[in-house]
Amino acid sequence: MKIVTTPMCEEIVRLAGINNYIVNKHPDEEEGDLAILLSESKVKMNSLPIKLNTPSQIFESIKKVSQIAENELSDEDILAFFDDYELSKKYLNSDFKRDISVKVYSEFLKDIVVDAGFNIDSENFEYSVFPDYLKGSVEETENLVEIPSHGDISKNPFERIEVRYAILETLI
Repeated sequence: MKIVTTPMCEEIVRLAGINNYIVNKHPDEEEGDLAILLSESKVKMNSLPIKLNTPSQIFESIKKVSQIAENELSDEDILAFFDDYELSKKYLNSDFKRDISVKVYSEFLKDIVVDAGFNIDSENFEYSVFPDYLKGSVEETENLVEIPSHGDISKNPFERIEVRYAILETLI
């Protein structure tokens, strides 16, 4: 099977034990049997969409991708990948509840904000959380929290979580 993945998903493919794959930001430009890509992306070939916004999504994505590899990983194998990432490990299977309401300006940030225990409220909020690509177009002028999206951040999903969750932890 010829697998094509995007740069944002490559680390998951590698960790899942797949060694023979092609990386292309536009998988349909390749001759492939299966594209492994972010769930928001669409391609013409068969695809395995994954989500990488929260630690539990990373865990589930590694598990899902490893099922198509020759050796499916156990939960313990996958948990070991979290050992070097403090916030990823802290928020994996966590149930934090914070008494802080935020307005959120993007779908991928909603996953992160809820996972970090914040309440989403578009009317009565203390902070506005927005992705970097919306800088300058957010309505509010106070208590703005800018979160890096995909352009200026590591392709490694664990490193993305470490940066994004560290920013949110400054609010508590």
